[in-house]
Amino acid sequence: MSSMSLKLKRGATAAQAGDLPRPLVLLLASGAGLAVASIYYSQPMLAVLSGSLGASVRDTGFVPTLTQLGYALGILLLAPLGDRFDRRRLILVKTTLLAAALLATGLAPGLPALLAASLVVGLTATFAQDIVPAAATLAPEASRGKAVGTVMTGLLLGILLSRVASGFIAERWGWRMVYELAAVSIGVFGLAAWRGLPRLPATSHMSYTKLMGSLAKLWRHHAELRRAALAQGLLSMGFSAFWSTMAVMLHQQYHLGSEAAGYFGLAGAAGALAAPLAGRLADQRGPELVTRLGAGLAMASFAVMGLGMFLPHEAQIGLILAATVGFDFGVQATLVAHQTVVYSLDPAARSRLNALLFTGMFVGMSAGAALGSLALAHWGWMGVVALATAAAGASLAVRLSRRHGAP
Repeated sequence: MSSMSLKLKRGATAAQAGDLPRPLVLLLASGAGLAVASIYYSQPMLAVLSGSLGASVRDTGFVPTLTQLGYALGILLLAPLGDRFDRRRLILVKTTLLAAALLATGLAPGLPALLAASLVVGLTATFAQDIVPAAATLAPEASRGKAVGTVMTGLLLGILLSRVASGFIAERWGWRMVYELAAVSIGVFGLAAWRGLPRLPATSHMSYTKLMGSLAKLWRHHAELRRAALAQGLLSMGFSAFWSTMAVMLHQQYHLGSEAAGYFGLAGAAGALAAPLAGRLADQRGPELVTRLGAGLAMASFAVMGLGMFLPHEAQIGLILAATVGFDFGVQATLVAHQTVVYSLDPAARSRLNALLFTGMFVGMSAGAALGSLALAHWGWMGVVALATAAAGASLAVRLSRRHGAP
């Protein structure tokens, strides 16, 4: 066994003596980032996919739609298994299947095969949602928030920087190379997890049927969970409508390629890196304020994009970049606050509560990808901007409608 593996396992078994060892935290954070990145690689490449496969922009828009729908279904149907089985085993199984699905995506001979493989990619990429509870389980109580926060940072950077990587690679070596390299990266992580991730015994012996039944009970019992899922889902709709159409818009209006679209992910990453500020504000002033500020910032940022039509051509790109930082920060800040709200509802059911919150989030993303493609096809870029602004405004309305005395 390697020295790194020994350090990881010794550190995990002695977690209560202090913080988790840095190599283990970095392993978990990188795994979460690589997993969730798999569902975003396609977004900057839609124009390239359309030309390569001879399909319409509308049809290729279903690639991110099905990937995100698969992720939402996987969170709902597979993530609760983390309470029933060893999470290490679940992570390794999903890692193997995801690597195979990514390879199949890169080798897809046509759009139907690509769509089918994209759905499987979404389903199996949900091991990211097994990693976050694993970090919470492995970390001692005194440093649990720090460990989970680091893993969530890896997840958020995976979402945003995936677009930079896919755009850069697709521009030089083609879209198939993006998926082939992604399959290799997941395989490397799987090997590292097999050697370094400790076992995580099951915490429940409920049958799968009872686990799923408990999800329905949690959903009915906690009104604040329903509101959080709805508000985050609406924000995610606008978020996804923008990112799933932005590459096509840049190509049509500014004659920029997938690499330029990928670099917009750097602007989004700048917003995501500021998310810890939202966590501290939620601790000091309460998460409700952060949800309202975040949703309001996202709505304002989307609305500002509509002013681009009145600016010189060169200034329009700068405006979109600045607005991208704003709405990404708003969306991620609201997510951090919603997680704070949801995790406080029932500490014994955090994995299932997390599954329900993220299901709502990714259903919103899937809907946003589909509606964004339709809006772009029928009403152009201003249609996408209007859709994103309306979705963020509806999310803000949900948060402002909080009933008196609600938690």
